[in-house]
Amino acid sequence: MRDDFAVFILSHGRANNVYTVESLRKCGYTGQIYIIIDDEDAMESEYRKLYGDSVIQFNKKEASLTSDTCDLNPARNIVLFARNQCHRIAKELGLTYFLELDDDYQEFRSRYDDGTKLATSYVRDLDAIIDVYLEFLENSGAYAVAFAQTGDFIGGREAHMWRVQLGRKVMNSFFCKVDRPFDFIGRINEDTTAYVLHGSRGKLFFTAREMSLDQVQTQKQVGGLTESYLDSGTYVKTFYTVMNCPSSVRVSTMGSYNKRYHHLIDWEKAVPKIISSKYKKE
Repeated sequence: MRDDFAVFILSHGRANNVYTVESLRKCGYTGQIYIIIDDEDAMESEYRKLYGDSVIQFNKKEASLTSDTCDLNPARNIVLFARNQCHRIAKELGLTYFLELDDDYQEFRSRYDDGTKLATSYVRDLDAIIDVYLEFLENSGAYAVAFAQTGDFIGGREAHMWRVQLGRKVMNSFFCKVDRPFDFIGRINEDTTAYVLHGSRGKLFFTAREMSLDQVQTQKQVGGLTESYLDSGTYVKTFYTVMNCPSSVRVSTMGSYNKRYHHLIDWEKAVPKIISSKYKKE
């Protein structure tokens, strides 16, 4: 793996359950991995015992002073501050690119149409796939590029993500370039707010359909953001994005049986359109 790239895994209170490290190695990733923790994590010593010099710690209180939570809640039990430290950390490490991941990813898969259905194969050469995503990040001018999520492919070949090929969202994984920094915004739902708000201002964010990641079910693991989600529920989570982008985002529901509140983005109003070059006037 190229030496100007690294994977950052953001973690808090889960030193013994950082599934993503094993998943990356199992899928053939050979490059640098850093575990990003804050100085308010009671499991710091355990992280350092397990991961040694690969642990990078930041001052959470200082980080909170430069992040917009969009509320007056003083609590700091959120991932926002860690996300907004990653560009700085990458620059200090001398990196050109980095991939930001959560700590609970179990598998990486590639997706393809076998002629009858949307098939899947488990990745064993993640280095090569990362190179392709970095090339796309560089050439597209995007601020972040993401793997798809397993849920994006419900419906198989008729799934929206498979049909559109390239989505305008970025969640759960963030391929970034150090000299294209951007801020995450909001106490929770910070990823959605970032790609909608910055997207409305002309910055590009993309999910490419060919790869997906599997994640431990939200709110089932101890630590991380579980406490924050359980405290406020998904209605409040969704409303952070509505506050920032009221002209294009509203509260809706998702699911077939056990429905829950979720954001609904009207992409016709959310971002500028990418116009074909055939319309360019010479």
